Amino acid sequence: MAKPSRYTPEMFEEYRKKGYWEKRTLSDFWKANARDCPGKEAVADSKTRLTWKEADQWIDRLVLGFLQLGMKKDQAIVIQLPNCVELCILRVACERAGLLCLPVLRTLRQSEMEYILKRVEAVGVVFPWKFREFDYFEMIEEIRPRLPNLKHLFMTGGKVPGGVISLREMVERSLEERYPVDDLEKTKCHGNEFSLIAPTTGTTGFPKFVESPICSRIYMGKVYIEGFGLTHKDIFGVFSPAVGGVNHPAYFSAPLVQAKVVMLEHFSPVEAFRLIEKERITFAGVVPAQLTMMIREDTRKRHDLSSLRLIYCTGSPLPPQLGMEVEKELGCPIVQSYGSMDSGGMTLHSLNDPPEVRLFTIGRPAKGNEVRLVDDTGKKVEGGEAGEIQVKGPTLVSGYYKDPETTRRVWTEDGWYRTGDLGKYDEKGNLLIVGRKKDMIIRGGQNIYPVEIENLLLTHPGVLNVAVVKMPDPVMGEKACAYAVPREGYPFTFEEMISFLEKNRVAAYKWPERLEIIDALPMVAEGQKVDKKLLEKDIEEKLKREGR
Repeated sequence: MAKPSRYTPEMFEEYRKKGYWEKRTLSDFWKANARDCPGKEAVADSKTRLTWKEADQWIDRLVLGFLQLGMKKDQAIVIQLPNCVELCILRVACERAGLLCLPVLRTLRQSEMEYILKRVEAVGVVFPWKFREFDYFEMIEEIRPRLPNLKHLFMTGGKVPGGVISLREMVERSLEERYPVDDLEKTKCHGNEFSLIAPTTGTTGFPKFVESPICSRIYMGKVYIEGFGLTHKDIFGVFSPAVGGVNHPAYFSAPLVQAKVVMLEHFSPVEAFRLIEKERITFAGVVPAQLTMMIREDTRKRHDLSSLRLIYCTGSPLPPQLGMEVEKELGCPIVQSYGSMDSGGMTLHSLNDPPEVRLFTIGRPAKGNEVRLVDDTGKKVEGGEAGEIQVKGPTLVSGYYKDPETTRRVWTEDGWYRTGDLGKYDEKGNLLIVGRKKDMIIRGGQNIYPVEIENLLLTHPGVLNVAVVKMPDPVMGEKACAYAVPREGYPFTFEEMISFLEKNRVAAYKWPERLEIIDALPMVAEGQKVDKKLLEKDIEEKLKREGR
């Protein structure tokens, strides 16, 4: 039984009594929707459209197919797919079959996939034959001899090679006529268990794996519904890689309100605009990098984007200046939440919050969550001081899969999640992020928070994107270095950067003491985060070559 490692019977009792956690599963909601609104569309991509009734039938047939193959409860299936209908359906099918489901980024290659498949002892893997000129079948065939537990290869698409099981054929077989679907009640995961395992996204090394219990994910879905005013009339656009937290409302809120989800297989600003216009999308989930590309796209005004009522942006900090520009140009508000794959959602905005809250803070704790700010000794900080953000509550995950040591290191004994982020409160009680604890630059004993300088430099007319990182210094210990992507045709210089910061009355010790011009910032997690470790390594190597 896939029991959440960090959750206790006392936690279940407390959060159920308070109305946060319940016994129903995502599979239960999909089944109820098939009964209550069978003809309404549930999920779509560029090739496939399914009503709730059709989707439920696909789910049942996949489950029966998995069981017919001899798959046992709590065995793992790794899913490496672009955004598509099958990705959405498989997550629910695994829950109904009692299997563990691990979706991973489609950009992972041999070394990462071999590690992941081996680490979770996966018995199955789902992939396309080819996507964007990469041969996934060839990759899996190469690493398969070193994976003794990997028994079943599943493939999307109409044509599959020998020895591979076609998902399309599985959903077209009427297995429910031979096997009683009612028996699936015996196999499915329950609300106090987990089926979904979420991979973390980091800048170095291989991912860790996070348990995502059903009860906490459904509760987070309800939190989004209340905070963002989501209803059955909404149409969710999934533009970001579907592994990430930016798509949690699509997975965990849409089924609760019987709303449709539309998947964009590969993101480009033009394709996003076309999908919004065609499907009349009302709720768009994006990361800041995607917003930047969308607002810079010259053809934007050729598309009818009037259906958009809300943009949900998360995954990395949203520069306030970018948020203001997007709201002005697209004519709809942006809301954000604060969390991570390692923790789950922690704070969020309300649709009713004013722009100064939605764009300049990370809002307030989700209902039931508690937040505290502590110093390096674990003592609470006072007033408007900055401290590490620690959170506990019913929206948080239950720890790392088969990794009790990491769980103990990241979570305190009394249940607080150590975020590693530094934050402080504004005068109205909203939380502000001032930077990552590990990113903080300590220059001769004075703290520099890179995000503060980055957000200010992004308001400069010559800067398209920027990252401020630490560089070693023999006297001060650390100094700040800025990597800037200038706007086309704008010769952004070190002297101009310093003049700009001085005019904006930034303390001199916070000024970056070196500027590197770069064509594009290196990113991880399919464009969701800047790879600052790579930039820090780059500047360190440059200093060594210069004899400094």
